[in-house]
Amino acid sequence: MEKQENYALITGGSKGIGKAIALQLASKGSHLLLVARNETELKKVAEDIKASYQVAVHFLAVDLSSASAADEVFKWTTENNFAINVLVNNAGFGVFGSFVDVPLSEQMKMLEVNMSTLVKLCHLFLPSLKAQAEAYILNVSSTAAFQAVPALALYAASKSFVLSFSRAINYELRKTSVGVTCVCPGPVETNFADRAGLGALDKMAKKFNMQPTEVAAIALKAMYNRKIEVTPGITNKIGAFASRILSKRFLEKTAAGIYKV
Repeated sequence: MEKQENYALITGGSKGIGKAIALQLASKGSHLLLVARNETELKKVAEDIKASYQVAVHFLAVDLSSASAADEVFKWTTENNFAINVLVNNAGFGVFGSFVDVPLSEQMKMLEVNMSTLVKLCHLFLPSLKAQAEAYILNVSSTAAFQAVPALALYAASKSFVLSFSRAINYELRKTSVGVTCVCPGPVETNFADRAGLGALDKMAKKFNMQPTEVAAIALKAMYNRKIEVTPGITNKIGAFASRILSKRFLEKTAAGIYKV
C-alpha cells in the first residue's frame, strides 16, 4: 500500500504571516493546504510555491467568519483524503473603535474567525492528528493577549482566549504525539492595521514592525521544539514581561492614550 503524504493546513495562508509560514514549510518539503477568503490570492500563492518547491499545494476559498467554515474545511480534507500532520490557525483580524460604536455584526464576525473557527478546527482535526506519529498545532495569538486594550477590546479578549486555550490543550495532550504552540507577535508588516481601521495610528506601530518572515521562522522553530508559548522580538518580550508586573489599570490607561480613547 502506497504511503499517504502528509499536509500542513494553514488558515489565512494567502498573505502575511500565514503566507510566510507556508513558504517556509514548503522549503522544508512540506505539502500544503491553504485556506483563506480570496481565491485569486490563494491561487497566486499556490502557483508561486509550486514553481519554487517540489511540493503539492491545494487551496480552498472559504469565509472563515461563517459558522459552517470549519466543517467545510474538514469536509474538503476528508473527501480528498488529505492527511494532516500540521494545523496552523493563523487567520484572524481586528476591529478598531469603541465597543458600543462598532457594528456588532462586524465584531461577531471577528470573534468567529479569531476564536470559534479556530476551536472547531482543533476539535475536528485532533483525532486524526493524534493518530500521527508526530503532529503539531500552531495557533497565532498576539501580544494583545497580555492585557486589555481599549478600542480593541474584543480583539485583545479573543487573543487572550487563544493563548489560554492553547496552553490548556497543550497540557491535555502532553502524553500524545501532538504538540500545541501559541505564538504571540506584536506589530507585523501585514494588512492588519488597514483591516482593523487603525488609519494614522498605525504610524506608531510601524516603528516596531517585524517582518512576517521573521515571525514565521520563530513560530515554526518553537512549534517543532514543542514550546508552549513564544513571543517574537525583544521589544515584545519586554512588553509581555511588563504586562505581568505593572498595574492593569496603568496598562489600560497607556493603551487608551495610544489609541486616543
